Amino acid sequence: MALNYELPCDRDLDQVWERLDEIESGHADAHELDCPHCRTASESLLALRSATREMAAEVEQPPPDLLGKIMNAVRAEARRGHLVRLPTPEPGQVDVSEAAVAVVLRFAADQVDGVRARRCRVRVLGSGDSGEHLVRVELTLAVDVRIVDGGAALDQVRERVSAAATARVGLRITELDLVLDDIYDGGSDGS
Repeated sequence: MALNYELPCDRDLDQVWERLDEIESGHADAHELDCPHCRTASESLLALRSATREMAAEVEQPPPDLLGKIMNAVRAEARRGHLVRLPTPEPGQVDVSEAAVAVVLRFAADQVDGVRARRCRVRVLGSGDSGEHLVRVELTLAVDVRIVDGGAALDQVRERVSAAATARVGLRITELDLVLDDIYDGGSDGS
């Protein structure tokens, strides 16, 4: 341990450090016994070494909820998905997660009467001529059994989702796959 500090008695602090074991075991030389500077330095270094050993010997127990916190962070990162760079007129860049874009698109689909958006997957395909990102969207839906014209409802979903992607997010959907995976009875639960 290089301390490179000279005491007023012309001894280096390194010399005191190197002889700490001797001093601690009662084998100090005459100078170390009589010199107030060496005695003070050795007492301070012994206290420092003792505190360091105590800290090194302590077994730090992790908080009981550490694993849960780590797993929540991992899950949040996994749910976030890939980032989508949004067009912006300002300098710099704005990146949002595909999951955030999916929330906006599901909300748009939910605004169509008798339709409930389920899963939404967004994938960036590239950039268009005007710099906007082109995306492919797969949206899984549930439709109320009472809808008479399901085709018209799906057309409304296409319009609203495409409009939301452009107006609210700044993306252009080049492929929009609607997957009907469930039918529900909206009359029986009051919705």
